[in-house]
Formats: sequence, structure tokens, C-alpha cells
Amino acid sequence: MIKHIVSWQLKEENKAENLQHIQKILEALPAQIAEIKMLEVGVNAPGTPANNWDVVLYSEFDSLQALEIYQVHPAHQEVVQFIKSVVTARSCVDYEV
Repeated sequence: MIKHIVSWQLKEENKAENLQHIQKILEALPAQIAEIKMLEVGVNAPGTPANNWDVVLYSEFDSLQALEIYQVHPAHQEVVQFIKSVVTARSCVDYEV
């Protein structure tokens, strides 16, 4: 199994709106991409340190091949384009368990 974790920091402009939209479009992906075995989106809790990441994606795949299929899927690519337009930083780790 592959665990895929991505964190983003968002631009301040329209941050609350963009956080909600990111959560909505990411959570819609499992219905469109069969390779996603599990997907969870977390938005940083209010009142936590200002240098925390704003949003995190936790997802699971059966294999690296399944992760690769997800990454090039048109539905995922559409999400990527929006997220790239509203973030200032991204961090990612993929690991096998």
C-alpha cells in the first residue's frame, strides 16, 4: 500500500473560500478515480500556530502504479490546476507500508 500525503499553504487572498473549494474538489475525486482507496482532507484548525500548513490531503493506493494512474487522471489534473493557482507552497511524501 502507498500512502500519499500532500500539504499546502495558501495565498491570503480569498483563503477561506479557496480552502472550502479545495476540500470540496478533492473529496469528489474518489467517485471519479477508482484507484483511490481512501482519501481524507484536513483544514488547519483555527487558533493553531500561524506557520502551520493550511490544508492536507491524506490518501491511500494499492500500489505505485495506482498512484501514477491517479496523478495523470484528467479529474486530478483539473484539481491540480486550481490548487496551483491559489497556493504559495506545497509539500508531499509518498511511502509504502
